[in-house]
Amino acid sequence: MQLLDIGANLGHESFRDDLDAVLQRAQDHGIMRMVVTGASAPGSEQALALARAHPGRLFATAGVHPHHAIDYDDAADALLRELARDPAVRAVGETGLDYHRNYSPAEVQLQVFERQLQMAVDLHKPVFLHQRDAHRDFVAMLRRYRDRLPAAVVHCFTDTGEALRDYLALDCHIGITGWICDERRGSHLRELVREIPADRLMIETDAPYLLPRTARPKPAHRRNEPMYLKHICEEIARDRGEAALVTAANSTAAAEAFFGLTPA
Repeated sequence: MQLLDIGANLGHESFRDDLDAVLQRAQDHGIMRMVVTGASAPGSEQALALARAHPGRLFATAGVHPHHAIDYDDAADALLRELARDPAVRAVGETGLDYHRNYSPAEVQLQVFERQLQMAVDLHKPVFLHQRDAHRDFVAMLRRYRDRLPAAVVHCFTDTGEALRDYLALDCHIGITGWICDERRGSHLRELVREIPADRLMIETDAPYLLPRTARPKPAHRRNEPMYLKHICEEIARDRGEAALVTAANSTAAAEAFFGLTPA
């Protein structure tokens, strides 16, 4: 089984001291390639640096998360455009809307989301998207740009069936994380994941966040890492009623096509 983690925040400070060991554990569990998420201007620079340091194994996105939208200015836009032109950067993002905590005002988030969608159109790059508690505004904005974007993935999907069907109607890919393993808030995903077509389903850890609660043996720490993608894949496969090898092959093929990667 070979897997591709489409969203890992490997530039996070929790990986500073043992990244090589983290990458080795991932490989030992069949996770051969990872896309490092860029969630701020400096974070996107770091994501690209990691991809350059591990060519063919790590790739990157370049974008500004809605939490950091307040920091987005013309200089950040110019930097992201420069980064996104690098062949190792395979998508624009993480970008979108997050009204759950509103670290940035909603009107600022909307402006910054639109600027990054336009960037993806200009550079003909897929978009790596984030949405939480903002579906109406998010899908309205996405509809305005979707036919000019080569591809779009709603990363770390945790929303309702109605939202899922809206995204699938827009020909979006759907990223599923270990949230599906959380019996307190993610159990609805076990039903919804069956509705995602095989060529639209991709899987991710969102490491170091969202450690799967069903992982056994239970880790002594709370840090998630790419090695747990295999466990997430197995959980999704069970919920879809298919063999884990089938889920792994289909999700990897979908990710390769989305990010323009050579098939393993």
